[in-house]
Amino acid sequence: MMDKTFDPAPVEARIRAAWEDADAFRAGRPERAGAQPYCIVIPPPNVTGSLHMGHALNNTLQDILCRFERLRGRDVLWQPGTDHAGIATQMVVERKLMETQQPGRRELGREAFVEKVWAWKAESGGAIVEQLKRLGASCDWSRERFTMDEGLSKAVLKTFVDLHAQGLIYRDKRLVNWDPKFQTAISDLEVLQVEVKGHLWHFDYPVVDADGAPTGDIITVATTRPETMLGDTAVAVHPEDERYTALVGKRVRLPLVGRLIPIVADEYSDPEKGTGAVKITPAHDFNDFEVGRRHRAPAINVLDTEARIAIAGNAAFLEGAAPEPEALALHGLDRFEARKRVVALMEERGLCRTIEPNTHAVPHGDRSNVVIEPYLTDQWYVNVKPLAERALQAVRDGQTKFVPENYEKIFFQWLENIEPWCISRQLWWGHQIPVWYDEEGGIYVAGSEAEAQAKAAAARGRAVTLTRDADVLDTWFSSALWPFSTLGWPEATPELSRFYPTNTLVTGKDILFFWVARMMMMGLHLTDRAPFDTVYLHTLVRDASGAKMSKSKGNVVDPLGLIDQYGADALRFTLAAMAAQGRDIKLAVNRVEGYRNFATKLWNASRFAEMNGCRLDPTFDPGAVKETLNAWAITEAGKAVREVASALEAYRFNDAAAAAYRFVWNIFCDWYLELAKPVLQGEGADPAAKAETQASIAFLIDQIAKLLHPFMPFLTEELWAIKGEGIPDRGLLALAAWPDLDRFADAGAEAEIGWVVELISEVRSARSETNVPAAAQVPLVLVKADPATRARAERWGETLLRLARLSALTFAEAAPKNSVQLLVRGSVAALPLEGIVDLAAEVARLRKEAAKAEGEIAKLDAKLGNADFVARAPEEVVEEQRERRDAEAARLDKLREALARLTEG
Repeated sequence: MMDKTFDPAPVEARIRAAWEDADAFRAGRPERAGAQPYCIVIPPPNVTGSLHMGHALNNTLQDILCRFERLRGRDVLWQPGTDHAGIATQMVVERKLMETQQPGRRELGREAFVEKVWAWKAESGGAIVEQLKRLGASCDWSRERFTMDEGLSKAVLKTFVDLHAQGLIYRDKRLVNWDPKFQTAISDLEVLQVEVKGHLWHFDYPVVDADGAPTGDIITVATTRPETMLGDTAVAVHPEDERYTALVGKRVRLPLVGRLIPIVADEYSDPEKGTGAVKITPAHDFNDFEVGRRHRAPAINVLDTEARIAIAGNAAFLEGAAPEPEALALHGLDRFEARKRVVALMEERGLCRTIEPNTHAVPHGDRSNVVIEPYLTDQWYVNVKPLAERALQAVRDGQTKFVPENYEKIFFQWLENIEPWCISRQLWWGHQIPVWYDEEGGIYVAGSEAEAQAKAAAARGRAVTLTRDADVLDTWFSSALWPFSTLGWPEATPELSRFYPTNTLVTGKDILFFWVARMMMMGLHLTDRAPFDTVYLHTLVRDASGAKMSKSKGNVVDPLGLIDQYGADALRFTLAAMAAQGRDIKLAVNRVEGYRNFATKLWNASRFAEMNGCRLDPTFDPGAVKETLNAWAITEAGKAVREVASALEAYRFNDAAAAAYRFVWNIFCDWYLELAKPVLQGEGADPAAKAETQASIAFLIDQIAKLLHPFMPFLTEELWAIKGEGIPDRGLLALAAWPDLDRFADAGAEAEIGWVVELISEVRSARSETNVPAAAQVPLVLVKADPATRARAERWGETLLRLARLSALTFAEAAPKNSVQLLVRGSVAALPLEGIVDLAAEVARLRKEAAKAEGEIAKLDAKLGNADFVARAPEEVVEEQRERRDAEAARLDKLREALARLTEG
């Protein structure tokens, strides 16, 4: 006997153990040797990570696809693994050393510190893998990879050496995002733009003549970072700004520093912002760097790696300068302290014209929480322009498609304007760059130190001492190789041959450029093939009000907590049901609770079946059923299977979940079991009809288990085991076959039972919309019914009376006066309501409600039609207004439908 209630926790633990014991998710199972392969590579979570709602969504969608294709008979490889997460992991281990009062990273030295990191990884890293298993992820865990394991490290080394030999990797001095706390370059993805209330300082720069003497003219520049003026090498004005036309080509003497710098015309300067004149500091601003390159203005770095002023002994700073003693005294100051001193010095000299409050975005490190500096430094770069061309062409040719399709445009925009990729990081944890230097500045790129020594000896004609580059590679570099390095590349492995290129990539829209584009570029360049045929990009999971989840807001929803409370299946189904293409998910806990109730509904229906003798018969033939009701239910099941499959093939996860939900809850649990009760429980029921109905119900529970398995794997695997107990060679549901019910469709059964169901539904809706009291029984008149309709009505008369709460069912040639008319599959039915409701008052009420809805829609349309509101309001507020408008429009449609029902005969 099934348990009275469904308790997810013990079921999930038991089912997980069954899957693991059977090695259910291993790719290349012998019975699937001839099957078509299907491969997804997991976006590798950080080895330091723990499951958050983004992971839950991302991996639920991947698992749905993998379980669906496994049921359809394909040889599925869902390739798992974790990323070494350079900064995050180094930070975790450094914090652990501090907490345990052990020597710090620099005291330990590089080799000993890296050993500590590996020890931490072995002991504590990768907890997220266990959490993914709790979610139900059906990865081939036997093939789990790590971006710094031996095989992937070999792939990284080969890629660097080969790209350098091809001239695509090079060393250059450029601006990077510099984190002064961690003292490393970081990627744009690790930079957060934070709104800060600051100031805009207006400084006067004196104009000089050709000999450097003051002319008496000044040009006023506006800046948010006064300390960087020490590195100014130009002032820019817009070429069409008439205020400054006469000054273009002249020079100013930089206050405090004494350097003569030119006034240049450049469209970067915005006449509407500040004073219309901007100081150009190429070494400390990304836009200024480009302006400086256009006008050959030198880049002078005035900060050190910890963002302190570094001008003493700085040759680039001192060249052509005559700094005041007070300026030189700034050396060694923190940048923010230096800012105060610079402002004070400018005020003392009467050169600070005004100070304005100014709220603006300031870049911060996502982990360090310190202000990021654009910083000029030597780094290693990949020239990705030629690689980008191939990636663009692959999308244009249809080798890879994006879902939703509109992301193609973003992909094109990014890759058509791509800049060199900075791949070096000043960390100790990661793939150390395979470059060695000799004492004379020679550079040797090699796969090993021995190979570098051989190259150096050949170049110098003698043995030389080499020093390895201390930097490591950006973690995105190894991740860019993920789809093929995890399958054994650069070796020609059987897995690479069978599963590469992969099929679908499921990932967040926020890493389209950082990861997806780079995998495309590397895959095409290194393997000559696009790494996947489809990229499905999902959006964000927000809180119930539409706000982005963040720890600072305190609105983070923990998926593990939801799993503990409601079960993994309920969380998974919620995420799938809300995963509409291109729309963020607003996650309300009551939605998860609602889908837990859905699981309970199916469990209770299965218990009802068990208590009514519905036992699975392996010999049952769904094509041989004689009862119309059973034929209808099997037909509806086939329709649901087609709808779910079609939606999943198109990556419409929400539509797939809706189709499965509609069949299970509405058709099977509500209608079919309700309509079957007289056959199952009625006195004098036909034994043959009862036996067929019992077998049909058991069969359909099996089909439901298959249909829902991609979404709710634990519940369905449990039902599969319970219902199949004692059946030989039953096996696991995870390895069963997807339902194939198309050949059992019965149009006649659908026409008959469909009519009954729709008629009852229409009567119920009409009663509700016209405020018929719930306890009242009303007559139903079928108008001009043809013989087929009469026959159906007579066969199902008792059911219609019971479920539609009718007092009588009659036939007539015309609708009675004061009746609500219903159109059901071409036949007309009428509900005479005179004496039951006040029709005139009801019409007046509905018209009043419709007018209110129309007014609300007009107000919302005006707000959403205001470009200024849409541009300035937070994204979640705009989305809330759109949702309110949609809800009001749906309500108005219902009101108009109700009005249309009310007629006076």
